[in-house]
Amino acid sequence: MRGHPIVVIAPQSEQSATGMKLTLRSDMSFIERDDLSSNIAKEGGPLLRMFSLDGSPCDCVIVALEMAVRSRVPGFKPMLCVSGINHGPNVSVDVLHSGTVSAAREASLYGMPSIAVSLATYEHKDFSDSITAVSRVIDACSANMPNELPNLLRPAGTDNTPSGNNPLEEIRSAFHNGDILLNINIPIEWNGIYRTVDLGARWYRSATDAINSEGTGVAFEVGAAIIDEEDIPDTDCNALNSGCVSITPLGSWPSNHPLGVSDNMLASAATEDDYGLPNWL
Repeated sequence: MRGHPIVVIAPQSEQSATGMKLTLRSDMSFIERDDLSSNIAKEGGPLLRMFSLDGSPCDCVIVALEMAVRSRVPGFKPMLCVSGINHGPNVSVDVLHSGTVSAAREASLYGMPSIAVSLATYEHKDFSDSITAVSRVIDACSANMPNELPNLLRPAGTDNTPSGNNPLEEIRSAFHNGDILLNINIPIEWNGIYRTVDLGARWYRSATDAINSEGTGVAFEVGAAIIDEEDIPDTDCNALNSGCVSITPLGSWPSNHPLGVSDNMLASAATEDDYGLPNWL
């Protein structure tokens, strides 16, 4: 046991492909799930509190960081957002639609280091490899984590920018500031190897189907019948198809935002060490 205190705030219902959806209403129910945490927590172990919110993944992050953690778990100091483990892949263009990746991005917009984690298959629900894989990444993140997050809730706006004495320190600072996040996918069968890679190219074919609907004529369904992946080396699709865990750094902001990271920094952030992890961690 690593001893990290954990607070979970998760959507009450399935939220796949919700992207950065926000629920603009005032009656989202917020419930503590002692029924779950009491079955997981170890006696004498670290803090574990679990809550559900009747909202989207991004709603969960905003409610957590703006109010819920401070009011419901006083004294708890969040240092890292782990979104997931999601069931199903979030690679290539999926990162634009994924609720899992969007929750990590939302946390990073609030100035929190963040990672999104997905088991990239629907063929099984064995998350043991995913837990092992992400735990090592969390260990690497923890090794150089500052005592205080430098930009939580963005109190200085755009005045607080990444800094460092060399490119690796600058990338690490961007991660700690929330300007870079990590997207992690675990393959159907993991060969024990990590790869830090770029996004791949994935194409959804025949993504719309027309269905006869009694009384309304025609209804439409969105969901890919065929998925084409280009086998491009050093990308997340290629790494997963090779049995590797893929780790992809993503910019939190649009590139033309004042806090958007440069193409050079993002390319450097995808450089791996001898173990396949980002070399700046």
